Amino acid sequence: MNEELLYWFALTQLKNWGIFKKNQLIVKIITEQKITLSQFFNLKSDNYIENFNLDKSDIIDLDRVKKELPNLSFLLEDLLAQGYELITINSSKYSKTLKENLKLKYSPPLLFIKGNSQLLQEDSIAIVGSRDADEISLKFTDKIAEIASKEFKVIISGFAKGVDKQALDSAIKYNGHSIIVLPQGIMTFNSGFNKYYKEIQRGDVLVLSTFHPKAPWSVQLAMSRNPIIYGLAKGIYVAQSSDKGGTWSGVIDGINKGRKIFVRLPYTNEKNANNILIQKGAIPVDQGGNLIENKFNQLEFNDVPIINDDNKKEISTFDLSVNAQIEPKASIDDRIRDLLSYSELTSKEIIKTLNLDWKIQKMTSHLNKIPNIIKLTGKPSKFYLKGDKRINNLFGE
Repeated sequence: MNEELLYWFALTQLKNWGIFKKNQLIVKIITEQKITLSQFFNLKSDNYIENFNLDKSDIIDLDRVKKELPNLSFLLEDLLAQGYELITINSSKYSKTLKENLKLKYSPPLLFIKGNSQLLQEDSIAIVGSRDADEISLKFTDKIAEIASKEFKVIISGFAKGVDKQALDSAIKYNGHSIIVLPQGIMTFNSGFNKYYKEIQRGDVLVLSTFHPKAPWSVQLAMSRNPIIYGLAKGIYVAQSSDKGGTWSGVIDGINKGRKIFVRLPYTNEKNANNILIQKGAIPVDQGGNLIENKFNQLEFNDVPIINDDNKKEISTFDLSVNAQIEPKASIDDRIRDLLSYSELTSKEIIKTLNLDWKIQKMTSHLNKIPNIIKLTGKPSKFYLKGDKRINNLFGE
């Protein structure tokens, strides 16, 4: 067993320490003090205070972890014996894409993996969406996965029901590669390892977790897992999003960070938040993943294309020139109404979202003239559309 790995493992178990604090300590240990983690853990308390600026509570946390070293050592031996691998943030095997996207503040210091670690270095995309995705969204997911597989891109999957699972299954169907990012400890994924044994052995699937190896699934871990999915991907495609939840918050966060996120443009009879994400700055694509120039257009069909499950006949949803008609660009008032039907926003937020070259005073004055736009009290003032669904926290705050 690599003794240094034991201390990396121990460092990740420091309770009440966030990722950024752990990574800052790693930088001080390796880059500034130029010592190993094993040497660090064997220092005296005075050194922690003088050379690493740790306080008494930090030292208590370290002492607590040191007492757990025998148990962690036994668990680490078990992990390695079962073919799991631990990849540290300073390793050449660590995903460069993950570090570029999440930076020091959010990049997990240790990855627990099983499978082909080379997949962490390949070009990659994530296809994300609702657990209860519509059939049209699943078909979109399958198409994007097919294209990505042909282009030798790794597909990142969160292994959740719906779009995530479809992305993984499609990657396998098209002989592509996939990384499963777990919302649980890697040693609790026994059923998954049994199901994907052949794909893992062939090097087509890599399983990854950032949590304690024996941590059970939980909602909290599932939410913490989502940034890793987005972080591992160079490109992000959204099949279907509601106005809340992991997909919504992940996309909003990505847009705010300036990442290119491609969202499937919905049909007029769909009920989802895809158009709102597009209005927020996501890039609209059609059913085949092709860019759509006018981001305020919407595909209009008399009926949603019929998917024939027995595969005898299928009406294509990808041939836009045959099946779709593009609506003319909406007026500014219509765009404002549509936006405010989903959220309470300030004049400044409306200007930013709709990419208008307006002053705040002009927008406020204009809003007061639009019928059924209600102004809320408070500073700064917010507006919403009377009678329509109001959704809080449009910006994921």
